[in-house]
This record gives sequence, C-alpha cells and structure tokens, in this order.
Amino acid sequence: MHNPSDLITTDLDILALQEKELRFSHFDPDTAWALGLIVRELAVARRYAIVIDIRRFGSPNQSLFYSALRGTTPDNARWVERKSNVVARFHRSSYSLGLKLQHDNITFAEKYSLPDSDYATHGGSVPIHVAGTGIIGALTVSGLPQREDHNLAIEALCLALRADHQTLRLPILQ
Repeated sequence: MHNPSDLITTDLDILALQEKELRFSHFDPDTAWALGLIVRELAVARRYAIVIDIRRFGSPNQSLFYSALRGTTPDNARWVERKSNVVARFHRSSYSLGLKLQHDNITFAEKYSLPDSDYATHGGSVPIHVAGTGIIGALTVSGLPQREDHNLAIEALCLALRADHQTLRLPILQ
C-alpha cells in the first residue's frame, strides 16, 4: 500500500516535469485541430464517452477544437469550462493544482476565495505552452475519472510533440 502523501508528492513531481517538457514550438488553429484529432481517435478506439476542448485564452477565449462523443452530457461541457478556467488563471494543470491543495490540506475556496461554480481543480485540463511565448491555452478532457482524463490529455500531447509518454505519464493506480 502506498502512503497517499508520498503518492501525491511523486505525482506533483511528474506533473511539474510534464509542464516543463510538453511545449510547442508554435501553436495555431491547424496544430489545435491535429491535437484534437489525436485525442478523439484515442477516445473512439477506447470507446470513451468524453468531451474534448482546445481553446486559446483571451477575451473572449477562442474555441479551436471541440468534440462531444457519444454518451456525454451537458455536464461534461460545464466541467470543461471549469477545469480550463483553472489553467487560464493559474497557468498549471487543473490536476496539479488540485493535488497541491490536497497535499496542503486546504480547499480551493479557502485558499483563493473563488467560487467552485467557476473553477474545478480536477484532472483533465492541461496548459498549452508555446516555447518563448508561455501558456496560450488549454487542452481539456472530461468524462473519465480525473486521473484518467489527465493521463489521456498528456498521452495526446506526447504523441503530438513526439515526447516519451512512458516517462511523462502518471502511473496507473491499482
């Protein structure tokens, strides 16, 4: 049996490595479309009922890719919005922030005085980082358990960037 605190610390280290390593040299609507298709093809092959969203941050945000697969509901779209708001505001993955709060034994509302109705620190939204530019958007997946949402997004980023998924993914928990 793993000590939950040790697992969170290990996960946070891996999440930091993901955010350091998974960077695009450029990102445009064609890049977003190709990335979205990677996620969609993985999900269809595995028969996942998920929503996939890729957006560029701004005022307003710009939707670059969206797909709701069979079995999803409007709730999944709402989760996407809340998770991607975390990435937009904190420039880190929604799962990373959620685990950090869990590790520190404090709730999101207590720490930031922001409404849970607008933010979800659950896995599935990851930053789109462009080297030399910074965080420009988010890839968000909703419909699986949060760790699996996150791992699917990371797998797709690894495929798109030709990065080593085995060293960057969170371990599968038994």
